[in-house]
Amino acid sequence: MIYRVRHITHYEYEKPVTLCYNQTHLLLRDTHYQTCLSSIIQIKPSQNQGQQRTDYFGNQAYYFSLEKPHTELIVDVQSEIQVHESKYSRALDLNLDLGTTCEQALTQLKHSLNINDLEAREYALDSPMIRASKPLKEYAQDLFKSDRPLLSAVRELTHKIYDEFTYDPESTNIATPLADVLRKKRGVCQDFAHFAIGCLRSMGYPARYVSGYLETLPPPGQEKLVGSDASHAWFAVYSPGEGWFEFDPTNDNMPAEHHITTAWGRDYGDVSPIKGVFFDGGKSQKLNVSVDVKRTSNGADSSAPFTVLQK
Repeated sequence: MIYRVRHITHYEYEKPVTLCYNQTHLLLRDTHYQTCLSSIIQIKPSQNQGQQRTDYFGNQAYYFSLEKPHTELIVDVQSEIQVHESKYSRALDLNLDLGTTCEQALTQLKHSLNINDLEAREYALDSPMIRASKPLKEYAQDLFKSDRPLLSAVRELTHKIYDEFTYDPESTNIATPLADVLRKKRGVCQDFAHFAIGCLRSMGYPARYVSGYLETLPPPGQEKLVGSDASHAWFAVYSPGEGWFEFDPTNDNMPAEHHITTAWGRDYGDVSPIKGVFFDGGKSQKLNVSVDVKRTSNGADSSAPFTVLQK
């Protein structure tokens, strides 16, 4: 399946911004399950400097600066991505009641010198937005019996969060602590992904934050509105000898053809769509984000270079 993804970020400032430096994670990364065919990024007003590079986690980051006064900033990224059939079968046909057990996973992670296991151990550590705690461990530990397959336990944790937490965009913000998310049992996809990761790390299992997009389909007989899709977040857990597996607690599933990956890291702070610094601009700003994910075909692979367009 081939998708076209368009993500538009529009800032409006109370007063002119005289200078800004920005880092973006809006370019889709290549994985075993998807291939980015092309990307176009347009920045208005035109940037003074821009550079693409691969960050520490293997994501495609783009940096740019504006060094002249401006009262609005528009970052418009359009990408074409092919999601491979293997991703569908991974989510739909995988038997989670077999494989590495919880006890085996912890033992191997502790003693193994395998390069994949060693690299994964970094994701078992605390990160700026996710810290292990006793309440997080207690929330999940009954599911992770020593002889139970790890992936089966993670799947049940995903369902538990989906079943017990309420999706509520008004209940949290980017800085809401996980303790508050647990107490309120409300939040958004970012909170649920962070919470699941916190539970897993509190028990010693490596888990990472995944950002991307989720195709939303309109009710039967209705046309999908442009901009109705959204940025999304889920998580992945590492099972020694098996690899990384993704779970979406917001929708109680394993990501398949509707999920498109942008980037992954320790938590949201590593992969936020846009972050940076700006000078002046007054006391307030307006932000509007529009995302559109559209299926185009089931065609064969093609390729195109990364392109930067300025207007």
